[in-house]
Formats: sequence, structure tokens, C-alpha cells
Amino acid sequence: MKKIILYITVLAIFSCNKDKNEADAFGNFEATEITISSEANGKIEFLKLEEGDLLQENALVGQIDTTQLYLNKQQLLASKNTIYSKSTNVLSQRNVLNEQLKTTLIEQKRIQNMFAESAATKRQVDEVNGKVSVLKQQMQSVETQNAPIINEVKSIDVQIEKINDQLKKSKIFNPISGTVLAKYAEPNEITAFGKPLYKMANLNEMTLRVYFSETQLASIKVGQDVNVTIDDKDGTKPYKGKISWISSSAEFTPKIIQTKEERVNLVYAVKIIVKNDGALKIGMPAEVSIN
Repeated sequence: MKKIILYITVLAIFSCNKDKNEADAFGNFEATEITISSEANGKIEFLKLEEGDLLQENALVGQIDTTQLYLNKQQLLASKNTIYSKSTNVLSQRNVLNEQLKTTLIEQKRIQNMFAESAATKRQVDEVNGKVSVLKQQMQSVETQNAPIINEVKSIDVQIEKINDQLKKSKIFNPISGTVLAKYAEPNEITAFGKPLYKMANLNEMTLRVYFSETQLASIKVGQDVNVTIDDKDGTKPYKGKISWISSSAEFTPKIIQTKEERVNLVYAVKIIVKNDGALKIGMPAEVSIN
């Protein structure tokens, strides 16, 4: 009888320990992956990165050939200088007419004063007034000729700015700090706009996607701290995690997480942020226990 009682006691303790150590949810680590694509066409001059490299934000990692863009820009600058010379000629004509107008206005005022004192004739007044009117019309005509030249210069300036933007996009700057996951291109290859060059992700913080049943929802909330464990050579390795997102709609349990009998159950996806010490990898399985 004592043996039976002892056996039952041991079994009860073992069962309690098993329930205590059992995880509340299971899932896999993931990270936000970014594919960096080419924004220009041409030969890749250099691409200084390899898979596994840790890159800083805004670091220059590559360059696409800009020879044709440079030549097009020089051609536009030459055309702009030619147009400027035309505008200079027009403006010089306007300056000459402006000086003539100043002299004629002085003469007009003098003749008008003389006419007021009966020292000049009406014909002289009309002639000088006619000269002033003609010079003003000539100046207006010259300014009209200069307007399309100015517009043409503005059009060339816009084209130059477009080329400057293309030159800037020919330099490959890394958009975020993170680790290179895959490299799709090599130096001296020909690339095109939108063609992937490499893929990377920030692995400093990993996202663990797990699934909780409806009955467990009352025990979790966004911002809550949880315990995360992964398999280790010594058994398991613990991490601290924080719930960052809880799905608002239910879904069927993924078959890779639960047993065949439990796949028909509806669960809610939950994301947990975990600081990575270098051991966590994308796709690695993990267990979650609610504190």
C-alpha cells in the first residue's frame, strides 16, 4: 500500500512539473526583409558587399556606370551656353535701345519746354514724340524675342536636373542598417531599373510569430513581457520578449505548429519582439511562456 501511495505521489509531482514547463505557444522567428533594386541602367562599376556583411545606413556600397549621363549633361550645358549667347545679343540690343530712349526723352522734354515758350514748332514736338513711341515699341519687341530664349534655358535646366537625379541614383546607398541576406549581382554585370541587387534585414531585433488559442487571449496584451526559449546544445536557451501585435481576427492553426488533431482549432497570430544576441536566425523555431 505504501508503494502504491509513493508511486502516485511521484506521478503527481512529475505531472505538475510537466504542466509547469509546458510552453503556451510555438512559432518561428522572422525579420522584415528588404530587397534593394537598381534605380539606373548600365554596368555595375563596383558592389562592395557580401552575404553576411553588416552594413550601416546610407553607406555607399555600389556604383553604376554614368558615362552616358555625363556626356548628355555636357551636351546640355553646351546648348545652354549657346542659348545664353543669343540672349546676350538680344539684351545688348535692348540696352542700346534703352540708352537711345533716355536721350530721346531728354530731347522730348527740352522740345516740349521750347514749344511752351513758342521756341519750337508743333512738328518738332510730334517728331520727338514719334521717336519715343518707336523706341518703346522696339524695346518691347526685343523683350518679346528674349522670352522664348529664357523659356528654352529653363527647359534645359529641367533636363539637367533630371540627369543630376539619375547621376545620384547611379550611386547605390544602403537604405537601412542590417545584415546582407542574399546578393543577386556582381561587378561588371549589366543591370536595369528595378532589377534586384541584394536583400537585407535588420537582425538586431527579431520578430517571433506565434499562435494563441481563444482561451489564452485574456492572458496576453500588447506590451506584455513573455519568456522565449530556443533549442540549445545544453537543452534550451532563454530570452526575454515583448508582445508587439495581436491579430484582430482568428485563423486556422498552421500545420507546422500544432498536432494534426489541433489544426482545426482557430487561433490568433501574435508577434513578439526579441533582442538578438546573434544566435537567433530567420525561420528558427521557438517556444513562448506567459509570465
